Amino acid sequence: METCPCVPRRAGAADQGGQQEMIDMAETGHEAKDCQCQGSAGICRSGATPLWQTSSLELWGPPREQPLFPEWQVPLRVTFALLAVTFIYTFLREVLQPYLVLNKNNFYKVPVLVMNKALPWTSITLLALVYLPGLLAAMLQLHRGTKYRRFPAWLAGWMSVRKQLGLLSFYLACLHALYSLCYPMRRSYRYKVLNWAYQQVQQKKEDAWVSEDVWRMEIYISLGIMTLGLLAVIAVASLPSISNSLSWREFTWIQRSLGYTALLLGTAHALVFGWSKWVDPAQYVWYTPPSFVLACLLPLSVLLVKAAMLPPCLARRLELIRRGWERPDRRISLSPKEEPLLT
Repeated sequence: METCPCVPRRAGAADQGGQQEMIDMAETGHEAKDCQCQGSAGICRSGATPLWQTSSLELWGPPREQPLFPEWQVPLRVTFALLAVTFIYTFLREVLQPYLVLNKNNFYKVPVLVMNKALPWTSITLLALVYLPGLLAAMLQLHRGTKYRRFPAWLAGWMSVRKQLGLLSFYLACLHALYSLCYPMRRSYRYKVLNWAYQQVQQKKEDAWVSEDVWRMEIYISLGIMTLGLLAVIAVASLPSISNSLSWREFTWIQRSLGYTALLLGTAHALVFGWSKWVDPAQYVWYTPPSFVLACLLPLSVLLVKAAMLPPCLARRLELIRRGWERPDRRISLSPKEEPLLT
């Protein structure tokens, strides 16, 4: 039976060649000899829409909607939320408070200085969020005395996005390093250097050397470089091409040992930056603590919990549980669908 080009194709049906098959003429009763398409206008009097005037949506049906980066949606939302909160908090302290109280215009600080305080704060918070769920899972296993019970859904979901949170933390740390390197390029910084030099001449000082500030900045920069270097190693090791070439013990050592070391160095980096500012009343504008104080709260909490689990009485018990040991009063039978869960 001869077919007419006006007949639409059936959406969702495919032949062996992968092409959409034509609707059978017996089903439509529309044959080529009955078609009365009029020239280039392509109007079919039988009621069928010409094929060349049919949109792809009408031909093939609605396209299958695929989520965009499904594994990154929650980590990105968390990152943007933290970045927004830290940026607003820093803006209120560094820009808005001097403008309202001292009538001082510091809005030029927003693009670089304010952003460069929000970036490391968010970065170290994300890094702490990478290792916090593992500690919660370890505490839960110690409490249960077995690893053969599933974690709560929220904890399992949190643990499944640790890689994304870690990579975002590394990305923000790199941005923080680039922003810091650009400090001397700013015109405002050059004006400040000239003002400092003029003030030194006015005060008739031959040497403006302050040993405490020198040591603080040297240690601060060194800790930051080491932290960024460790984060780079951890990020590279998480790539599939690299992680597949590592044994499980090697991969775990990099992600766990180097990760906690990076968190420790990053926290020390923030504390050295603050130095003695945390006891300076002038730093608590509008009764709010400096940003580095708030930035160190969660990382310090994670490190303290990790240190509390290092004694042999807890570390040995946790290692036995992860190897399959169960406390006698907690032993349960595994269902066929349940598998051992590791952190």
